[in-house]
Amino acid sequence: MEKSYTQSKTKLLVINGLIAALYLTLTIMVAPIAQGPVQFRVSESLNHLVVFNRKLLWGVVAGVVLFNLLYSENGVLDVMFGGGQTLIALLITAVSAKWVKSVKIRLVINTLVFTISMVLIAFMICLVSKIVIGSGAFWGIYGSLMLSELLVMGISAPIMYLVDKAVHFEKF
Repeated sequence: MEKSYTQSKTKLLVINGLIAALYLTLTIMVAPIAQGPVQFRVSESLNHLVVFNRKLLWGVVAGVVLFNLLYSENGVLDVMFGGGQTLIALLITAVSAKWVKSVKIRLVINTLVFTISMVLIAFMICLVSKIVIGSGAFWGIYGSLMLSELLVMGISAPIMYLVDKAVHFEKF
C-alpha cells in the first residue's frame, strides 16, 4: 500500500520535530561549552543530515532556533544570527548536492561551509560585546569558532556516513 501525500508530509514533519528535539537535547547536555567564542556543540553533527536528505534541514534549523531562543543570553539576536547562519550553510550544502554526487565530498563541503560561516556568529558576539569588527579580538573569536566547528563537524562526518549506511537518511 502506497503512502498518501498527507502521510508522507506528516512523517517528514514528525522526523524534523524529532531532529529538533535531539538537537536541543544534545546542546543542553553540553550547555556550558555550547555558547560564546568557543562552542563545542555535539548537536552540530546533525548539520550533516542535509548531505543525505535536504528535507531534514528544517529540523536542524528548528533545533538551533529553539536552543538559542530558550537558553541564549543574547536571545532574539542569537536566534536571528544562529538560525540564519545554520539555514544559509545548510542551503548552500543542499544546493551544492546538485553538482556534487559523492557523499564523502558533500560531507567535506558541508564541514567547510559551516566552518567558514561561523563568521556570522563571530560578528554577533562582537556586536553584543562591543568589539570592533576586524580587530584582533574579532579574528581571535572567529578563529576559535572556526576551530571548534571544524573539530565537531570533522569528527562527526565519518560517523554520520557510517550511521547513514545503517539508517538510510535519504528514505526519510
